Amino acid sequence: MTETAYPEVLVVGGGSVGLLTAALLVHHGVRAALVERRAGPSVHPRATGIGPRTVEVLCELGLDAAVDAVAVDLRGSAGKAVARTVVEMGAGDVVTVPMPVPSTTELDVTPFRLRGVCAQDRLDAVVADDLARRGADLRWSTRLVGLAQDADGVDVELDGPDGRYSVRCGYLVAADGAHSTVRTALGIGTSGAGDLGKSMINILFRADLRPHLRGMSFATCTITTPDAPGLLVTVDGETNWVFHVDAGERPEDFTPERCAAVVRTAVGDPDLDVEVRSVLPWRPRSALADHFTEGRVFLVGDAAHTVSPLGAFGLNTGVADAHNLAWKLAAVHHGEAGAALLDTYAQEREPVAAATVDQAMRRQSDPALHWGRGPEADAARAAAGVWAAPVVHLGQRYDSAAVVDPRPELPSTVDLVLDGSPGSRVPHAWVDGVSTLDLVASRWTLLAGGHWLTAAAEVGLPAHRVAVPWLPEEGAVLVRPDGIVAMRTTTPSPDPARFLAGVLDQVLARTPVGTPGRG
Repeated sequence: MTETAYPEVLVVGGGSVGLLTAALLVHHGVRAALVERRAGPSVHPRATGIGPRTVEVLCELGLDAAVDAVAVDLRGSAGKAVARTVVEMGAGDVVTVPMPVPSTTELDVTPFRLRGVCAQDRLDAVVADDLARRGADLRWSTRLVGLAQDADGVDVELDGPDGRYSVRCGYLVAADGAHSTVRTALGIGTSGAGDLGKSMINILFRADLRPHLRGMSFATCTITTPDAPGLLVTVDGETNWVFHVDAGERPEDFTPERCAAVVRTAVGDPDLDVEVRSVLPWRPRSALADHFTEGRVFLVGDAAHTVSPLGAFGLNTGVADAHNLAWKLAAVHHGEAGAALLDTYAQEREPVAAATVDQAMRRQSDPALHWGRGPEADAARAAAGVWAAPVVHLGQRYDSAAVVDPRPELPSTVDLVLDGSPGSRVPHAWVDGVSTLDLVASRWTLLAGGHWLTAAAEVGLPAHRVAVPWLPEEGAVLVRPDGIVAMRTTTPSPDPARFLAGVLDQVLARTPVGTPGRG
C-alpha cells in the first residue's frame, strides 16, 4: 500500500540522534515519522558522555530535567579509576581521577549541566517516551528496504510488522548508523582511517557491586587483572554496568556464560550473581561521509561521521547535526525560507564534523592528550595539534550563506572563546535571571540595545535588551533558532527595520538581495 497522509520528514534510525532529530522536528512543528528496525529503543548503552551543547539542546526541548533525573549523580566521585579488580578497588587499592568540578569560567559559558553521566539507553528512553506522549509517529520493527527520490519528494519502501508498504515524504534524514543503509543505497562513500584497533565485546550486565565498592563511585574504571582486563562503565552506579573487553580472535565465542565468567573475574568474586543482559561486539571506527546531502536526503550522526570514542565527541556531534538541520527543514516546510537554506546544512556541518573526527583521532594514540591537566599536558596538546575539549564541543564556528560575514577562524584552540562573532554559538549571559540561550527559544531572536528593539517589532522579530561586554549599546546580534549568531552589527542603522528585513531575506535564502550595510 502507499500512504496518502505522508510525513513531511522521515527519520531512519531510532538511536539517540534519530530520536532527537524527530523530537526537534516535532518541536518545530513538522510532521515527522521515525522508523527503526529494532522493536524499541536500545537497552544497550553505547555512550555515557552527554556534552554541554547536547544538554542545551535538551533544555530547548524541555527534557533536561527528565534526563537529569535518570543520570547517575557523580558529584564528588571519581571520574576515572584504575584497579586490579572491583574487590581490590573497594579495599582501597585504587588510583582515581576526581570528576571535574565546573569552574566559574565554565559556568559562565553554559548554565545547563547534568549532575553526572547518563547512559545512552536512558537518554533514548526519555526522548522516546516524550515523543510517544506527543503522539509522534514511531514505527518500531520497521526497516527501510528501498528508496528513490525526485525533485518533489522521496519514495521509501518499508518492511514492517504487517509486511511491506511504501511511503512518500518530502525529505529523508538518515540516522541509521556507521553502516548506514541509506548512505549505501545512495552510493555515498566514506574516507578516513576506518576500523581502529582490536574488536571489542560490550557486556551489559546486572550485578549488585555495592558490597564490594564500599561506598565508592566512579564513571569508568580500568580493570587491570591479567585474567580479565577491560573497562568497567557505570550505568546506574549500583546494579547495572557495562564491561568492555578485548574480543580476541573469535568474538562469537563470547557466549552469555563466558561473559558472566569474565565479569566475575574482573570483579574478583567467583560467586557473584551475574545476569548478562546483552552482548554487543563492536570496534572503534573513524570515518567521514564524502558528503552529507544527496538531493532531499540528509545524513546525520554516525551515518555522516563515525568518531573514535576518546573525547565523547561522537554522540554530541550527531546531536549537533540534528539541531542544525531540524530548524532549517521546518523553515522551508513552513514557507519561511527558500529551499537553498537546506544547502547550508552541509556547508556548516561537514567542516565541523571533519575537524571533530580529526581531533578524536589525535587523541587516539595517547589518552593523556585528552585527560592530562597542567602545563606539561597543555604543551603536549599544543605539540600534537589537540584542541581543548570545550573548544571541540562548543567553540567551532560556521561559515555559510546562513551567516552574514562569518568568522570561521578559531581565536584560540586552548581556551573557549564565545564572543558573539557571526557563526559562533551565542554567548550565555543572564538577562533578568534568564539565560540568553533560553531567550532564543528555538526562534529567530534579536539581542540588542537602543533603537533596534522598535525595529525588531516592526519586522516581527522577538527582541530583548541586553547589556553585555561583547555588544555595544548601539549594536545588535541576530540569533538563529539553533542559537548561532547569524549577524552582528556594532553601530546604529539609519533604517534598522529595513536593515533587519534584508538580513533575514539573505540568511533565509528568500530573495537574491545583496548584503545589507553593516557597522
